[in-house]
Amino acid sequence: MKKYNVAILGATGAVGQEFLKLIEERHFPFAKLRLLASKRSAGKKITFMGKEYTVEEATDNSFENIQIALFAGGAASKTFAPAAVKAGAVVIDNSSAFRMDPNVPLIVPEVNPEFIKEHKGIIANPNCSTIIMVMALKPLYDRSKIKRIVVSTYQAVSGGGKEAMAELQQQTKDIVAGNPVKAEILPGASFPKHYQIAFNLIPQIDVFKENLYTKEEMKMINETHKILNDDSIGITATTIRVPVFRSHAESINIEFTDEISVVEAKELLSAFPGVTVQDNPAEMDYPMPLMTSGKNNVYVGRIRKDYSIKNALNIWVVGDQIRKGAALNALQIAEYMIDNDIN
Repeated sequence: MKKYNVAILGATGAVGQEFLKLIEERHFPFAKLRLLASKRSAGKKITFMGKEYTVEEATDNSFENIQIALFAGGAASKTFAPAAVKAGAVVIDNSSAFRMDPNVPLIVPEVNPEFIKEHKGIIANPNCSTIIMVMALKPLYDRSKIKRIVVSTYQAVSGGGKEAMAELQQQTKDIVAGNPVKAEILPGASFPKHYQIAFNLIPQIDVFKENLYTKEEMKMINETHKILNDDSIGITATTIRVPVFRSHAESINIEFTDEISVVEAKELLSAFPGVTVQDNPAEMDYPMPLMTSGKNNVYVGRIRKDYSIKNALNIWVVGDQIRKGAALNALQIAEYMIDNDIN
């Protein structure tokens, strides 16, 4: 099997570390591996598959002789993606920098792989909450055109980075010990106000736009339209940060053109790659973040008719946003390119 020179930009972060786990788990065919990060993280040692790697500071020259560049996300994407493409690499990017660029494919491999071949050096990975949602939408959409989606998300703090995870842990310890609670990270470290996340919910993820939706909510709307190649779908979203370490959950109400029964929906979802139906109310069996953390599949349960409107279903969807919502989806794009000889 042909092997590829791979660079990981953001190798020391949560998504970068997940890339490494998945490369080993999935036996990804790499020949050379280059780990890149900011100047602050350069020099760190990472042991991977029995070999010690030194994290290098990312520069425009870091992508020489690299075929596949996995970008973990963040502001560095805009800085270094052009240099990586110029050096001959295909960039698979987890940031929001290129997602809505009409010249950049926005890909979930199970949903719209046919657009991968249209890339011009950069392929965008969608937002984590969008990926998790469209995985459940696609098999139903293929059966009946979707008219409207109402989605509410319950997003884990790991979506806010390792600092947010550490803050949830510390706040929980402080509350149990009866100590004062500090809030310095959420809803965003650079925001003018911060709120306690332990034993709380924060109805803001990212900044507010002029239309009073958050940037995260608009990502779900705009990206879903692009991925499904259908701007006619009415979509409204509310995104919430919850005191869970890992794995996002979503309550999705879907109105279809034609009726889809609960039984048929379960069959369609069960047959779709990357989706697991976990739905047995009699046994109180349904997906939860605790059980889906570290799993590759997206889990769907609580499938039921919406009796308030014609041709509608409610579903409950849970997925590990660091795996399928980020690193796994990006690596699957690379695997698809290799399997289908797309350069």
